[in-house]
Amino acid sequence: MKLALFDLDHTLLPIDSDQSWGEFTVRLGWHARDTFIQRNDEFYAHYQAGTLDIHEYVRFAAEAFCQRGPEVAADAHAQFMRDVVQPAIRPEALALVQKHRDAGERVIIITATNEFVTRPIAKAFGVDDLIAVELVRDANGWFTNEISGVPTLREGKVQRLQQWLIREGLDWADVDTTFYSDSRNDLPLLERVNHPVATNPDDTLRAVALEKGWPILELFPKQ
Repeated sequence: MKLALFDLDHTLLPIDSDQSWGEFTVRLGWHARDTFIQRNDEFYAHYQAGTLDIHEYVRFAAEAFCQRGPEVAADAHAQFMRDVVQPAIRPEALALVQKHRDAGERVIIITATNEFVTRPIAKAFGVDDLIAVELVRDANGWFTNEISGVPTLREGKVQRLQQWLIREGLDWADVDTTFYSDSRNDLPLLERVNHPVATNPDDTLRAVALEKGWPILELFPKQ
């Protein structure tokens, strides 16, 4: 079986969906603007540097939509998709996903952003298989701002893909894997797959890709 794996933020999207969601909820009045934006930017800088504490970040980022409940959160996310995400989805990104689908490959989005933010985005790309940060649910089945299981960050992406393979009755030897990513955080998975592709890479990943002879894809200019 051939698998086409895609990181999401700055790989398929020219934006960071998690950071953009936070900024969007500020515009909705869910947060004190200056305090939230400052902390959000600090967390994003840690992500870019490869030093993010993802548990601390998810507690911060998911708190507001968890508190507002499923109906309010769903309405807000639908507006987020219309106003922020859909305008950011580029034809070249859709075409790349479709190319792999047309080749008979199974397409998976594997992202360090949480499942609430990313599930509708994956659907917008026509992708059913999403491996994202999963959240603990309360007694009513609604999300909390605590991570469930292994977070999909750095080595966690390798672990979560391994879990996915086991659930599918597969092993690494059974699959031919291609992985597109922009981030140094994804080096563990890029080094594990058969065909790593540095896509819109950050400076660290670009240097590694050049050293290792990995293909570099400039899918779109970074914003």
